[in-house]
Amino acid sequence: MRLLLRVCLLLLAVGPACAADPNALWNIVHGRCVPNQVLNNSPTPCAAVMLGHGEPQGHALLKDIVGKSQYLLIPTLRVTGIESPDILRPDAPNYFAAAWAARTEVEARLGRAMPADTLSLTINSPFGRSQSQLHIHIDCLRADVAEQLRRRAAEVGDAWAPFPEALLKHAYIARRVAAPTLAEANPFRLLAASLADPAEMAQYSLAVAGATLDGQPGFLLLATKVDVAAANFASSEELQDHDCAVAR
Repeated sequence: MRLLLRVCLLLLAVGPACAADPNALWNIVHGRCVPNQVLNNSPTPCAAVMLGHGEPQGHALLKDIVGKSQYLLIPTLRVTGIESPDILRPDAPNYFAAAWAARTEVEARLGRAMPADTLSLTINSPFGRSQSQLHIHIDCLRADVAEQLRRRAAEVGDAWAPFPEALLKHAYIARRVAAPTLAEANPFRLLAASLADPAEMAQYSLAVAGATLDGQPGFLLLATKVDVAAANFASSEELQDHDCAVAR
């Protein structure tokens, strides 16, 4: 809370961590999408509600009001965000795997299939977000970031280490996942396992980008830590382009 207060003061109370109505996404999903799916077999106003294993294991897809193609994956369980111990429970869903599968919604909005290395998933830290319900942003990478990742991908190994260059002037750590899906690699667990204390997750933002690794489909995982002195509030959503210039 002390760090959050410092962040808010630095942002003059207008930054994302200090925004009003932090329950807006939860109210939409829990108050409208889920009941409508259960009662009427319609996810409206969400694009989809997945409850195959029950509401505690489910998630919803919601078209964000920002951008042409941005979607949000939102658990149907009350989960605050990356800092929540619930995402590390043994029975916790792999929300990132579900979010990557949902990239087809982005492609449908864009009217074309997109190369995997132009698409991304991001979740912001408590200090770089406006909502108190976990949500993963699904959208295009910025074109300049996509180029950086392609150029330096071969230098990223199987363990977390500093990414070779700053991304948008912020320091990131990175590791690779050499697999075509995230089904067996939960980015939340991989980041938490690298920290001395899982509670440190509250200081981080996490991103996943599609990549070609040694000629095969895979992923680059990227994480950045809150650094107030560097004006880094750990919002890896900065790596995304909600206008999706790479599609043009």
